[in-house]
Amino acid sequence: MRIVVLVKEVPDTYGDRELDLETGLVDRGAGDMVLDEISERALEVALAHADAHPGAEVTTLTMASQKAVTSVRKALAMGAASAVHVADERLRGADLGLTAEVLAATIARGPFDLVIAGNQSTDGAGGVLPTMIAERLGVASLTSLVSVELTETSVRGARRTDTGTATVSAALPAVISITEALPDARFPNFKGIMAAKKKPLEEVSLDSLGIDAERVDTPRAIMVAVAERPPRAGGVKITDEGDAGAQLATFLMKNQLA
Repeated sequence: MRIVVLVKEVPDTYGDRELDLETGLVDRGAGDMVLDEISERALEVALAHADAHPGAEVTTLTMASQKAVTSVRKALAMGAASAVHVADERLRGADLGLTAEVLAATIARGPFDLVIAGNQSTDGAGGVLPTMIAERLGVASLTSLVSVELTETSVRGARRTDTGTATVSAALPAVISITEALPDARFPNFKGIMAAKKKPLEEVSLDSLGIDAERVDTPRAIMVAVAERPPRAGGVKITDEGDAGAQLATFLMKNQLA
């Protein structure tokens, strides 16, 4: 089985995260960059299957700047057999539509059985990229899975709903996204780190993908405004003078919390 795992480098959630108010883009130089935790969990799903099925091959795919090579190498050290890194400065600030087009074009270059992604990244939190990629590839999409079962011909999993749990399945090839309900990722060991230096890491650009660079300059989505989040205001203090209950009820209803 050939499994492609989408991984993404994001600003460390425990560090400083800032927005460029002129471009609306995340300032990726403001703090440390790390491999997204949900990407690591998606990779763990693939690696666990490969451990139990020696014929399975796991490849990671990321679209990021040249600086993201450290995170790509970490994915290799965790156990992926190979990696593909789409690195092209013309893709800086790409929206979800363009990102889906580029990633789908990269995946479509070779045969694949399954694409695994996190349900949403911790920086953009779009939550729609796996489905957009599946649409472009013309395959089934199973999203926000809390469990995954793989056979040689199908994928099956559970998805939580407002009223319970739904079981969904699809024939391969397919694209799935997983949630944080899946197990934590393994840590790279010394042997894996050393092996990662010799594993295949292919770097591709728009030209090698056959994507018209002029079309890249045409936005799929337009940002109409960007502003810094206002500082957190002080809370409302209620003094009980016999009507604290009424004041609390009024506050909850005013803020649509009741």
